[in-house]
Amino acid sequence: MAPVNRHPLHGNGVHAAGPGFAPLNSPRSAEMQEITRTSKGLKEFLWNLEGLGRGSLLDLGPVWQTTLSFFIERGFRVTAEDLLGAWKDFSGEEEKHLQAASGGPLDTAVDRTPEGRAVRFLEGNLRYPAASFDAVLMWDLLDYLEPPLARRVVSVVSEAVRPGGVVFAMFHSRKPATFHRYRVADSMTLQMLPAAEFVPAQRVYQNREIQDLFGQYRSMKSLVSRDQFREVLFIK
Repeated sequence: MAPVNRHPLHGNGVHAAGPGFAPLNSPRSAEMQEITRTSKGLKEFLWNLEGLGRGSLLDLGPVWQTTLSFFIERGFRVTAEDLLGAWKDFSGEEEKHLQAASGGPLDTAVDRTPEGRAVRFLEGNLRYPAASFDAVLMWDLLDYLEPPLARRVVSVVSEAVRPGGVVFAMFHSRKPATFHRYRVADSMTLQMLPAAEFVPAQRVYQNREIQDLFGQYRSMKSLVSRDQFREVLFIK
């Protein structure tokens, strides 16, 4: 099983780069040509966090110095877990193990359904105590996860969010032509960094499906932009 890509990031910004992570000052980061977009969802997300004081935030994307500094300067303790990177690593390693065990006892014992994969993946990822975080940056990762795993991820993340906490998620209105990673530039601006699509898009969620996924939250605010993104805030 792939190791957990999880790093608590404190005020000094020091971390150990793991599988699926881009080191904070790597040449790969510098070479990427980002696209800048205004994000009303990010503005609303930050507005809901005003007055919180020293809160805790979970970023489910790769570590970026700009995002890290932005939230640390506002008093947040940031934990980063690159869930798509972890899913890619897990899927590759499991495929190797299943191929090696083909025809043997392990081959018949393993549940190869999407539900079975979801259960095994979450045995080693997103392992947080209940009510650990005030805020979560989920980005667009649900579009890239198999639906059974997406449902379980929402459930596990929701358990880790404190009452009154806020989740910021993004959804594509059509299958994306380009895979992006995201980082926070300022309180209203996101930088979208094109990257090789190592996890193919799985689903385009309709508004009702999104509401069903996050049914345990007390409020939801959806902001649709012209660039085929739906930004959604969920308040627990």
